[in-house]
Amino acid sequence: MMIPGKMAPCHSREAVVTVLSYCNGVMDGYLQHPRLGGKEKLYSLSQMVLLLGSLLDLEGCPGNPLPFVSPVCDDPGSIAVFRIQVLFREHYTWQGKLIWQEKSQEAVFQSGIELIRLFDEILAGDDEAADGEPDVGTVSGQ
Repeated sequence: MMIPGKMAPCHSREAVVTVLSYCNGVMDGYLQHPRLGGKEKLYSLSQMVLLLGSLLDLEGCPGNPLPFVSPVCDDPGSIAVFRIQVLFREHYTWQGKLIWQEKSQEAVFQSGIELIRLFDEILAGDDEAADGEPDVGTVSGQ
């Protein structure tokens, strides 16, 4: 039996996002996913959500898949690396986990908008901490 080239396992609902810079809501980085041949350049959080949504649309797998753990490439210029695990898609919303690799912390999200909000709070909070301002924790420890 031949398996089509576009087919990917159901547990490919995990993506790795490496953030190179983040300033005033503008992100520079890249996304890695089992369906992509390499790193896909990201210029904004909304682009990240649209790209991830397109990749999930290709999947077509029902139910609750196990997360696929992609290899994380350490980029010396990165400020943060996140794993996004989309566990469910229901009524055009996503439910899943955002895992902050360096801090070993995770947060649950219930929609794409909430995922964007989490990214913004974490990355803007990280910028404030670097500026000497108090850092407000937005994700819970594992």
